[in-house]
Amino acid sequence: MSASAPELRDLARTLAHEGAELARTMRRQGIEVADTKTSAVDVVTEADRAVEALIRSRITALRPDDAILGEEGDDLPGTSGVRWVVDPIDGTVNYLYGLPDCAVSIAAEVDGQVVAGAVVTIPTGLEYAAALGHGATRDGRLIAVRPTPPLGERLVLTGFGYQREVREHQARCVASLLPEVRDIRRMGSCALDLCHVAEGSGDGYVEAGPQPWDWSAGGLVLREAGGRFALLDGTFTLGSHSVRHVVVGAPADGWDSFVEALGKAGFLA
Repeated sequence: MSASAPELRDLARTLAHEGAELARTMRRQGIEVADTKTSAVDVVTEADRAVEALIRSRITALRPDDAILGEEGDDLPGTSGVRWVVDPIDGTVNYLYGLPDCAVSIAAEVDGQVVAGAVVTIPTGLEYAAALGHGATRDGRLIAVRPTPPLGERLVLTGFGYQREVREHQARCVASLLPEVRDIRRMGSCALDLCHVAEGSGDGYVEAGPQPWDWSAGGLVLREAGGRFALLDGTFTLGSHSVRHVVVGAPADGWDSFVEALGKAGFLA
């Protein structure tokens, strides 16, 4: 079943809003930790599972030949060339504690290329969306990255993994980068951090180890807003944990100097 990038974007928007509404309702009813994943602090709630189940059921009903990659469920193969990449709640710890930076993130790939995506915040329903070649929007209005200031005046967004050894490495990198920039923010959602850079609320983003469901939709929003997004070589092994890539996003005009600063700070292998 073929579809254009704007059509896939609009379906991603609809599904993300439906998922956000379900998560909002479940949050009001009270949420507890249902399980953990990579460590004791990497939590899963019943809402994560319920939202992903809802989105999966909607996709399979509307587009039964599409593939699905989700954070909480088994991969579903497809034959159409379209694959949906779903993070039912990006920022689960924020969601658990009632903090605002948590969102439903849905992207659509065609033959391996992300062509559409939507990120909808759970507390307010604020929506970021993009379709390849059609720009990026915040609640329907076009957004763009801000012009890049000198490195010392840049606000950098970042995040941390959940394994102790990885966190220790990331903390050392952040400590090295902090004196070189205006400040650093850690808000807890990769998808939203990328959207913040896309709308000019940050000058760069870096994090080691996020997965495709974390960055697929937000990465497209950033690119369509005039930024650059890439998975750079960050291979390092710490104890039993290996991180194979570093997610980086920034306005195009500040890309080279930002990547150079990340290398000096130890983020890149």
